[in-house]
Amino acid sequence: MDGFGNGPLGFTPQSLAEESLRFQAKLRAGLDTLHQVHDIDYGATAREEVWRDGKVVLYRFRGHTLPNGRAPTAKVPLLIVYALVNRPYMVDLQADKSLVRGLLERGEDVFVLDWGYPDRSDRYLELEDYIQRYIGGAIDHLRAEYRLDAVNLLGICQGGAFSLCHAALNPHKVRNLITMVTPVDFHTSDNMLGNWTRGLDVDLFVDTLGNVPADVMNWCYLTLKPWRLFVQKYVGLVDVLDDQKALEDFLRMEKWIFDSPDQAGEAFRQFVKQFYQGNGFVKGGIDIGGRPVDLRSVDMPVLNIYAEQDHLVPPASSKALADLVGTGDYSELSFKGGHIGIYVSSRAQREVPSAIHEWLGARSR
Repeated sequence: MDGFGNGPLGFTPQSLAEESLRFQAKLRAGLDTLHQVHDIDYGATAREEVWRDGKVVLYRFRGHTLPNGRAPTAKVPLLIVYALVNRPYMVDLQADKSLVRGLLERGEDVFVLDWGYPDRSDRYLELEDYIQRYIGGAIDHLRAEYRLDAVNLLGICQGGAFSLCHAALNPHKVRNLITMVTPVDFHTSDNMLGNWTRGLDVDLFVDTLGNVPADVMNWCYLTLKPWRLFVQKYVGLVDVLDDQKALEDFLRMEKWIFDSPDQAGEAFRQFVKQFYQGNGFVKGGIDIGGRPVDLRSVDMPVLNIYAEQDHLVPPASSKALADLVGTGDYSELSFKGGHIGIYVSSRAQREVPSAIHEWLGARSR
């Protein structure tokens, strides 16, 4: 067989045979490993419900339940607002991949807003409901409980866009604002999702479907990187089939990806029209309950965190915020990773919670 050489593709019949044997061995080991894997759970940190409006729930994380836990030292609570398209437990996926845990360990008092699962009764919810009623209601609850005029707000992805709107409309209620992988300029040339959505007949889409099915949304996101997300990661799964922990990590991430709520139809229509198609942060035209959103009204300190390899929110889309907000205290933090890696990678666990904590601490005096 050595007479064949490596050939133009760099393999020989012998190497192919060896690779086939290794593949079969992995598959056999995987059968044993899969028997050891039970239901995949998520959420590393204890939490309790503290406020509710219909399906929307505000949770407080309990840092004292951690092995090295302690009571919060921060005097101002931090509210995390996630996107509508996926579940917010991405920020607390598992013990060694938890933005929440990192913040708690540094003394922050952390809350998260859980949007729940919209159904047909939510078909006519508008952006005003999400931005003013739900985010506003959660903030007002925290202001009353802590006897504060304003709280800290951390908005992630679409939740960051919502947080910008709320801060612009209610600047006196937000003490410090952090945006993470948040789209601001929806018309940058490298924004694939923005380019796709601009041609969507969203009126026909919503009038036909009502609420937007989660499977439709997931399909759109996955097809932005079809080779990586439909083929490569599942081929790579074979390499970890004999490693129970690695397999459980993989399945936990898959569970999060496909645990997507439907989208309330009217709010989806408004978001696509005003943000993706109208590019309202940059060009104006965002209207929330009859009130225009002007980012120059965002006059509190702002920390904008973006991911350098983000295919959903390219850096240029996020960095546009610098020229739009009215604050004189604006900071940026770049992260060497992607849209999901900024929550779950080992680098993120080292860098992101400490950067947020230190930035907030410098503004707590």
